Amino acid sequence: MSSADAAWLRMDRPTNPMLINAVLWFEAALDPGAVRDRLQERLVDRFPQFSELPNTSPPRGPRWEADPNFDIGLHVHHVALPAPHDEGALRELVSDLIAVPLDHARPLWSVHVIDDFRGGSAMLVRMHHAIADGIMLARVMLTLVDGPPDALGVKAPAHGSIVPRPVSDLVSLGRRAAGAAVHETFETVAHPRHLEQIARTGVQDAGILAKFAANPSDRRSALRGDLGVGQRVGWSPPLALDDVHDLGRAFGATINDVLLSAVTGVLGDHLRARGDVLDEVHAMVPFNLRALEETIPRELGNRFGLLLLGLPVGIESPVDRLLEVRRRTAAIKDSHEGAIAYGILAAMGATPSAVEARLIDFFTAKATMVITNVPGPREPLALAGAPLEGVLVWAPSSGSLGMSVSIFSYRGQVTVGFLVNRRLIGDPQPLADALPPALEELGRAAARGAVR
Repeated sequence: MSSADAAWLRMDRPTNPMLINAVLWFEAALDPGAVRDRLQERLVDRFPQFSELPNTSPPRGPRWEADPNFDIGLHVHHVALPAPHDEGALRELVSDLIAVPLDHARPLWSVHVIDDFRGGSAMLVRMHHAIADGIMLARVMLTLVDGPPDALGVKAPAHGSIVPRPVSDLVSLGRRAAGAAVHETFETVAHPRHLEQIARTGVQDAGILAKFAANPSDRRSALRGDLGVGQRVGWSPPLALDDVHDLGRAFGATINDVLLSAVTGVLGDHLRARGDVLDEVHAMVPFNLRALEETIPRELGNRFGLLLLGLPVGIESPVDRLLEVRRRTAAIKDSHEGAIAYGILAAMGATPSAVEARLIDFFTAKATMVITNVPGPREPLALAGAPLEGVLVWAPSSGSLGMSVSIFSYRGQVTVGFLVNRRLIGDPQPLADALPPALEELGRAAARGAVR
């Protein structure tokens, strides 16, 4: 097991289990037996971690070992959705199921086949982050669909380039920064000037290391505070990808910019309605470090960094907010930050648990949420003959973070989902329901010619 994977394994907390959760819904009923057979063939037989247990105590560090008692029937469950069998009922059931931790005495994944959803079926897939990152697991999950297992999947999006220096150099830089915490007090290591001394590889990279340490923690708010056990989910209606693209083109922005700006506006309204006046909150944004054309490796694993993106929740004008989001995302596209962050994570996995816990608390205090954006297949897919209608994949929130936002596109539509800590937000569905009006407001501004 790599040290980065080990870091995710040890990051579990009762308030934030390190599980990637995915919900898929289908236009027809799924055959649970056919789904189980497909999981055995495409998941268990191809990728060893799905029939292995993590051993955290061997002398050479954590490793995956075969589970002698593996039984796929203990991982695939069949349940019926309660009345009224609609999206509200599915959100309630998913929220209840994801509150139950996985059994660490078994391989760290589970699937629930859910009957009676709007005349079809749904499926909840849960996998531990130690197995792989969210982009890789989304690709693995979509190899389950009908057809050749490697013909379909999602692209591994790069949120910025990793040039001119090799990724390995940047990862090593991050490892040195975090590894220093083992030998010196963390308060000293966290000082920006000390990180600059550790870097010694160029002004730009020293500045990135300083950013990790010097960026102030996000304030307590209606989105950030003490966490409880359990999470809840909500998601938007499918949004036409072409419409979002046209909005972006009107303002010289990307689809990602438009959706991030809409999410930022919804969150800003939520904060102001609860008396929180903030200029910005920060999001951890996963940054893919794999080559876009890379095939799915048998060993899976984690290979991504995290970018820290400020969301201007204090800007109420939809046009001004979009232009500011566009400016900020453009500024990080060529950053080395993601590779350095991966190196920090890898080094953390090799530190004592107490040091890793302090590092996690230190870095996650800088943000309020995780936001992932995964472009899925454009062509329609099916599983065991049931047409796939929609998908969402949520990354876990680590440390003190209490919200994960998922943006997933499929078949010409994009869906935005919220996974939140129950203590912070009792029901995230109003946030998701507010997204279409936010985009419509931006469309009206474009129609008025309010483009700069």
